[in-house]
Amino acid sequence: MSSSSEVRLQLLLAEIRACRVCEAHLPQGPRPVLQVGRSARVLVVGQAPGARVHASGIPWDDKSGERLRAWMGIGPERFYDPDCVALVPMGYCYPGRGASGDLPPRRECAELWLERVLEQLPRIELTLLVGAYAQQRFLGGERRASLTETVTAWRDYGASRLPLPHPSPRNLGWFKRHPWFELELLPVLKQRVAKALSGERIEATI
Repeated sequence: MSSSSEVRLQLLLAEIRACRVCEAHLPQGPRPVLQVGRSARVLVVGQAPGARVHASGIPWDDKSGERLRAWMGIGPERFYDPDCVALVPMGYCYPGRGASGDLPPRRECAELWLERVLEQLPRIELTLLVGAYAQQRFLGGERRASLTETVTAWRDYGASRLPLPHPSPRNLGWFKRHPWFELELLPVLKQRVAKALSGERIEATI
């Protein structure tokens, strides 16, 4: 990695973390949270930080993160190594609470920053699309009519992309209604993460 590339990345991250574009719409104020390293092999695209992550400034620092790491088959050491895993939500700041949970991620983040961030991730082998917002942005017209249908069709998205439900405790009912997710998809997820992090070629599962 060239020093100039690392400097560009650090300048971009400093710019993002200083962003105040949505300040008037954020009940707890801006605190952009993401993790990016140019050597990262796995990209996790989530929704937006929750209240606990906003407080700590650490991505996926909650029960959802614990479950996601278990799904991936890795511990905090590798998960929080930016040279292994990039953590890039669709919205970088906590959007606040709505009637039935956290509000959607602000659109401004993806519009302002996403492409510039992705340009700094030249070695990504596997992208995990966690939740409907990430799937809408990265799958586009390939996305099915619902999150459940999209995740069920995971084999259709090739070796480098895996759509996932959000690992929130709020989704425990979904996990119970869809036992195939744990039986069929999670073993593949663990295998692909392990291969990506070891530098092996990932092949699609039929």
